Amino acid sequence: MAAFPKQYEENMKALLGEEGFCSYAATFEHPVRSGLRVNTLKITPQEFLERKEKEGKQDLRPVPWCPSGYYYEEETTEYSKHPDYAAGLYYLQEPSAMAPAAILPVKEGDHVLDLCAAPGGKSTYLAAKLGSKGVLVSNDISPSRAKALLKNLELTGTMRAVVLSEAPYALSKRFPDQFDKILVDAPCSGEGMFHKEPDIMKNWEQYGNEYYAKLQREILPAAYQMLKPGGMLLYSTCTFHPMEDEQMILDFTKDHPDMKLLPIRKVGGMEDGHPEWTDDPSREDLRMCARFWPQKLEGQGHFTALLQKEGKPSGSDAFTMGMTDLRGAFSSSDLKLFENWCQENLKRSWQKILPKDGYLSKIGTMLYYSPIPQGSLKGLRVLRCGILLGELKKDRFEPSQAFAMTLTKQDVIKIADLPVGSDSVKRYLKGETLTGEYEDGWNLVLADGYPLGWGKAVRGILKNKYLKGWIQN
Repeated sequence: MAAFPKQYEENMKALLGEEGFCSYAATFEHPVRSGLRVNTLKITPQEFLERKEKEGKQDLRPVPWCPSGYYYEEETTEYSKHPDYAAGLYYLQEPSAMAPAAILPVKEGDHVLDLCAAPGGKSTYLAAKLGSKGVLVSNDISPSRAKALLKNLELTGTMRAVVLSEAPYALSKRFPDQFDKILVDAPCSGEGMFHKEPDIMKNWEQYGNEYYAKLQREILPAAYQMLKPGGMLLYSTCTFHPMEDEQMILDFTKDHPDMKLLPIRKVGGMEDGHPEWTDDPSREDLRMCARFWPQKLEGQGHFTALLQKEGKPSGSDAFTMGMTDLRGAFSSSDLKLFENWCQENLKRSWQKILPKDGYLSKIGTMLYYSPIPQGSLKGLRVLRCGILLGELKKDRFEPSQAFAMTLTKQDVIKIADLPVGSDSVKRYLKGETLTGEYEDGWNLVLADGYPLGWGKAVRGILKNKYLKGWIQN
């Protein structure tokens, strides 16, 4: 049996009983379940399965609570080092962690906030559900973690994301009643991840549950302030203690009586919440919450609660109210450089490739296309608003890695489509120059049809333009 902190073992036995605790502890004797989630912005689950079958991979099984999620049996490196991962066709994610974004009913056109978003697993799922309309604001208070979040969102090819690094209370002052859907994957004591990441036990011994419960009690009211009347909030943790789960929801709804719990469909071994573990056992609505126990399903420990704010939205939009110049600071000569590049390299005009409701803007020498005006975020720590299209230099435009990830094979005139298992793909992802029959100029480099990045060819030599920070060793 795994060695647990004494107090933790006592807590778990109080919840599960002696026999239930033994069943839970026995899960530590088996490998942690691995999962991936298909990025439906680029490929359908069926297309992905067919692609893997051609490679001879037969190890993928569906995750019950996630329509685009799959368990796999291979070593993680088989998928993390695969060119399809570099092409953004899937995200490696612990299976239970797929549930919060799966449960939150995001639809195209929504304004969505992922408040504690790094490293981006849930944000990338929300972006896929959002599609080509609406806005996803992905925030993490840690600037370093927000950088990882940005990279993962760029890999997906989303054009609707805004990446911020702010404290929740600061955002709540800026964006009251702004969001249709909010996901709060709260910082927690991490008890549900002890098997996957044993070092978290040391963190638990140092901080316990109360430390994180205090953070959660600060974050939830800020999220409430930003949720539109009629909007939905999904609260989740990867811990078991009722203090951070049912009791947290009980206290929050007492303080905010217009927040009502909604039922979560229990599939794949998910279990109801437990009002008897709170100081008000009569609150039967807490059974609408969902618990993920590793001894009862294929995944790690998790807790989710879906709530809705009563009332009707006002229709106001904090992203555009008071904005006079929605275009941003770029000149006609800047626009001409960009449009000239597009005419030379794209099969369609940029207006037909990029979403219709976006804004071109220039910051320094960089050109962006954003789902909201850059000016609406003034004063906030912004890592990215929309996508970085590229850099405007003295006499030319150079496209970015992020722009490449939003395009398809059908969008670009010149392509270098490399076999996914080839040495050329491996060399490209290592940042090496390639030689071959490449047409002069900008080439979109693909792995069997899906973009990896740019290359610029001169007389059969393809200069590698893959982003240096993404290069695989």
